[in-house]
Amino acid sequence: MTIHPATIHAALDAQNLSKRYSGPQGIQAAQEVSLRVEAGETVALLGPSGCGKSTVLRMIAGLEVPDSGTVQVGGRDVTALPPEARHIGLVFQDYALFPHLSVLDNVAYGPRVRGLPRPAARSQAREALTLVNLAEFGSRRVTELSGGQAQRVALARALATSSPLLLLDEPLSNLDERLRAELRGELRALFARVGAGVLLVTHDQREALALAGRVAVMRAGRVVQQGAAREVFGHPATAWVAAFLGHANLWPQPGGACLLVPEQALTLGEGESYPITARQQEDSGETVTVAHPRGPLTLGLSARESLQMVEGRLRVRVDEEQLQRLPDDRESVSTPI
Repeated sequence: MTIHPATIHAALDAQNLSKRYSGPQGIQAAQEVSLRVEAGETVALLGPSGCGKSTVLRMIAGLEVPDSGTVQVGGRDVTALPPEARHIGLVFQDYALFPHLSVLDNVAYGPRVRGLPRPAARSQAREALTLVNLAEFGSRRVTELSGGQAQRVALARALATSSPLLLLDEPLSNLDERLRAELRGELRALFARVGAGVLLVTHDQREALALAGRVAVMRAGRVVQQGAAREVFGHPATAWVAAFLGHANLWPQPGGACLLVPEQALTLGEGESYPITARQQEDSGETVTVAHPRGPLTLGLSARESLQMVEGRLRVRVDEEQLQRLPDDRESVSTPI
């Protein structure tokens, strides 16, 4: 099953979506959020819990009414349409499978709701199950599935609708780390085959980098940076984005700035020797902090690299040309609920 959305239209074009929840504090959950997902492209909407990313997904899906802004799916303005009329495949965090139906009938549910006769809906469901490597599971009850199998069934149900846009809300968060790592590779290959646009909502930086070609980072209801995934991870726009994306070394500077020390700027075993001020054992080695004259440096060392520590000191060279000067906005915004 390959989805063939119209090539002249984006799978998703959401413009200036805003949502404010009424109440004593009037929470601004999303403000002027614009996202575009091309056909065949995977975009990750990435941010910490409570930043508003799920509200954005719900507005795109039709589960929440925006205060302002528009949503187009495959070139159709669906802003005023209910969820079932938007032609979107949605995978919920908890999968939302029907326990009283077989795997096949769960997957066929979407095509049936959209008016396909039962034989045609089941045919599309079988194709979708084949795509997710569950072709032999159609007769099973969903209560008999493992967590990874249930995730695949939920994805197959979204694929069976032949929607131009798939929305995935934290799809791997209920799985253990080993299974998450396994499914990341499978999902990237699957997304490339089906040809739909995919919007992945996640708080997991590794998931975003593994699955998405582009990333939009949210903070406190706003998109604060978006672009090619490796560009965003390699060149964050601000200190907050850098810290959220996992960069450990940020040296405060005068005038509301900081210096980002990326991993590629550090070379172990060269340069000056600096005292180690903290050590923490990890599964694959240890994390150490050294007292560099310009600021503390935190480094993750493998078991082999740990052998370079001598009498409580570690040699490390910092390539000054690779340091990035960023505005330090880490304390400037509180995150909404």
